[in-house]
Formats: sequence, C-alpha cells, structure tokens
Amino acid sequence: MKFVDEAEIRVEAGNGGKGCLSFRREKYVERGGPDGGDGGDGGSVYIQADPSLNTLVDFRFQPQYRAKSGASGQPRNCTGAGGDDLLVRVPMGTSVIDVNTEELIADLNNELPVMVVKGGFHGMGNTRFKSSTNRAPRKTTKGTLGEVRVLQLQLRLVADVGLLGFPNAGKSTLIRSVSAAKPKVADYPFTTLVPNLGVISLGMERSFVMADIPGLIEGASEGAGLGFRFLKHLSRTRLLLHMVDALPADGSDPATNAKKIIHELEKFSPTLAAKERWLVINKVDLIDAETLNALKKELRENLSWDKEILEISAINNGGCDHLCKALMESIELHRQRLVEDEEYLAAEREKESGMAFEIRRSIEHSKLARRDSDEEILDDEDLD
Repeated sequence: MKFVDEAEIRVEAGNGGKGCLSFRREKYVERGGPDGGDGGDGGSVYIQADPSLNTLVDFRFQPQYRAKSGASGQPRNCTGAGGDDLLVRVPMGTSVIDVNTEELIADLNNELPVMVVKGGFHGMGNTRFKSSTNRAPRKTTKGTLGEVRVLQLQLRLVADVGLLGFPNAGKSTLIRSVSAAKPKVADYPFTTLVPNLGVISLGMERSFVMADIPGLIEGASEGAGLGFRFLKHLSRTRLLLHMVDALPADGSDPATNAKKIIHELEKFSPTLAAKERWLVINKVDLIDAETLNALKKELRENLSWDKEILEISAINNGGCDHLCKALMESIELHRQRLVEDEEYLAAEREKESGMAFEIRRSIEHSKLARRDSDEEILDDEDLD
C-alpha cells in the first residue's frame, strides 16, 4: 500500500430540517390549532484515530465527506428525524488543521472522536409560535446550515526512537538488523523513500518502536532532496538517533556531514533540534581504531559534543544489542516519569505543541521554496 502522510479534505455537516406549517384537521374538532413539528438537527462530522490504519492514501481518492441533513418536521407535532453523524477514521498520530485559519483542531493520539464540524440547528414548526394573541400562527423557520471546513490531515508516525542521518548512513540496515522490519537496502542514495517502522523487542513487555525516515541532505530547507517532508515524523519520538557514516561512499567528511544535519534540523524546528539526541558512528568495521578515535575527536570539536559517542556495525549487528538495551532503559525511564511527574508531562506537552507549530511553518516554507524554484525553471524555458 502506498504511504501517504498528507491529504486535504472537505467536510460538511448536515443542515437542520425545516419546521412544518400544519393545522390540526379532525372531524368534529373546530379550529384545531397548529400542529406543525420541528425539523431534525443536522448530523455532525467526527474524526477518530484508528490504530489499524497507517496511511492517508484513501483521502486522495475520496476528499469530500458530508453528514446527513435533518428531516423536515411533520404534522401532528411530529419532529423530523435527526441527520446521522459521520465518523471519519484516520491513522493514529494524525494532526487535523483548518486550512483557512491554520488552527490546529486536534492532535489524534488516542481513539477519542473529535467533532470537526457541527450539524445545523433544526427549524421550528408553527406550533412553536402559538400564543394567546396568535392562535393560528403561519410562521415557521428553516434549519440553519451545517458548518463547512477544508481540513489538512498531516500524519506523524508515533515512535520511540527516530533515526536521523545522511542518505546511506545505514539507518535502514540498522532497523533490519534489530527488528522484523525489512526496508529496502541498496548502495545508492535515497533508497528509502517513505518512513519505515520497526518494533524492537527485548523480552516480555519490553519493546520500543524505531522510525527510519528518508535521509536528509544539505539544502533541505530549500526543498533539496526530499526536503523536510518526512522530518515531521521525528517530532513524536522520545529521542533522536543521529547516525554518522564512518566511511561515506562519496568521500565526504563524516564530521562535516553531521554538522550539516544539525544545521538543517535547527532550520526546520529549533524545538526538534533541542530534543534528546544520541550520536552513533556506523560502519566502524570499515576503519581502524586510530581513524575511529580521530573521527570521535573531530565530532566532539565540530558539534561541541560532550556526551557518549556509540559505535556500531549495523550490517554485522556489532554493538547493536548494547545500543538497543541502552535505548530501552532510557525509554522506560521516560515512560515512568510521564506517569509519576506531572510537571514533566506538562513540559513534554508544551514542547510538542510548540514543535507542531514550527513544523507546519517549515513545511509550508519548503513547499513555497520548491514552487518558486519550479516557476523560475518554467520562466527560463519560456525565454529560450
């Protein structure tokens, strides 16, 4: 199934049913009076997260959703039937944004449904307008129109660990090595074109999810490579695993590449760049101890790094077990603090909210930059 992480849909709530104009007509009953019933309320549209879904591809083929309108009122004071609500199911981790106001309506991290447009209020029948001075009212009201919104759906995968690095740094190889996920692996850049998730299990009830996203390159903020399109999937992770290729195929400097990644990450979202990050050197089996030590020293100087630098060989599974155990311990501590420390939980939620805003802005900027670039190319072709 094709992976789609963005979609735009139009949702319409049902209109309220109109009130009925009717009078009681019955044998031997003179001047029976009004008996027109109210209309029914229009149906509302709800969006609910579904853990069984993992892509927004269906919304590309069905972009419009409308709840049913309320039925008109009937004689004998019969109220019209209310319109049925419409429930739209999306993957867990989907953000719902109003396109016109840029308001974040919902961040769907649980299975509670969220109303996105409210149905119209019912119209009133002429019975409602009966009074001591108006015994036979001929007045009714129409139901109000249901709300209409154009929504942007943005899917951000929910994972504990996010892999960050240049193309061919070994991110997909690592996730294949430590989980049952089988992303494509090859010796050319951008082998990974869509995010992949892998579940790493370390025994009974001890597991975490790792997300592998397409590689980031210099100039991503201006739309280079795959741009920032998939970086948003790292925002929900507990920590970032920054993988450094010890021996890049293009002969570039690993420490310089690592610094470029950090620079692009800061341009994308300062809050995301401030997230806890671990530094991991991959492909250490291809270099000797002296070269490895020199690389570590250069990384510490270039990145002002004062924490531990881990070493692995993903293709041989070297050092991967130690890495996964350390990740599991950190994630378990984080989960425990979320339950026990309310201040920590509030701080995490505040970071998440700020990060979501920065990410939306960066993605829009990236789209505009790419669009302007395409327009310049077309203008140059016209001049030729």
